[in-house]
Amino acid sequence: MDANKTVEILLVEDNDHDAEMALRAFKKNNISNKVIRLKDGEEALEFLFGIGDFEGRSIHNHPRVILLDLKMPKVDGLEVLKEVRANEDTANIPIVMLTSSKEERDMIEGYKLGVNSFIVKPVEFNSFIEAVKEIGFYWVILNELP
Repeated sequence: MDANKTVEILLVEDNDHDAEMALRAFKKNNISNKVIRLKDGEEALEFLFGIGDFEGRSIHNHPRVILLDLKMPKVDGLEVLKEVRANEDTANIPIVMLTSSKEERDMIEGYKLGVNSFIVKPVEFNSFIEAVKEIGFYWVILNELP
């Protein structure tokens, strides 16, 4: 993976099955060929801030959108969200929580911390594919960034 290439979508998902379905949905719908998948919040923070395994990566090469799972090992999605929003260089990156959690407190906390959208992953495969397609279309194609 070339961490310095232009990244349109940063997919932070610890579940291999969900990540594979999301990647297949993007490919099937020609949304983006510039997706990087990371497996946990710690990796996401290292990538975004150019530290650890991503030491030397240009931190000014921001993704157009971060699709962020909520419940992950090491560092959870809410902590990633909090750190991204607290940093002036990353604060404006759109973040979509794409999670299995239907907990209202998770949603409330996500919005308090500045998430742009909170989407519960559909269980049914075709619904999941459609949801990912819509997310990619809106955040990568339609949404205008400063």
